[in-house]
Amino acid sequence: MTEEKKKRLKGFAGVVSKQIEPLNSIEKFKEDFKDRSVKLLLNATDGKDAAMIVIDKGHIYVEGIKNTPKENIKKKNAGWDGRIQAKTDAFVNLLTSEDLSFGSVLGQILTFKIRIKGLKKALTLLELFKY
Repeated sequence: MTEEKKKRLKGFAGVVSKQIEPLNSIEKFKEDFKDRSVKLLLNATDGKDAAMIVIDKGHIYVEGIKNTPKENIKKKNAGWDGRIQAKTDAFVNLLTSEDLSFGSVLGQILTFKIRIKGLKKALTLLELFKY
């Protein structure tokens, strides 16, 4: 019975989960992502946890990962396709911005507020905000 019960996410992963998981109820999202499988790691460097956004054939969910020791969030251990790393306030500013576009993200990258690996996959995050 405890295995069937969904584990409650805490901290940064919990906040991301509340923002992302309602996309599962949008039919257009399911249709657009029905053939895609992507794992995006959002690492808040000044926090205890990172959030792994998993898109698996039209279904999206978030997993929490401890970001210490650093080996936990390395690509070979976590299995991410794209990683976005920043301080928590930079994530909040980015995700609550009314003008979330490639240009605003590029500005954050150029000022070294955000670090991205796997840019093409990481830009999937921008696609999620059009819903």
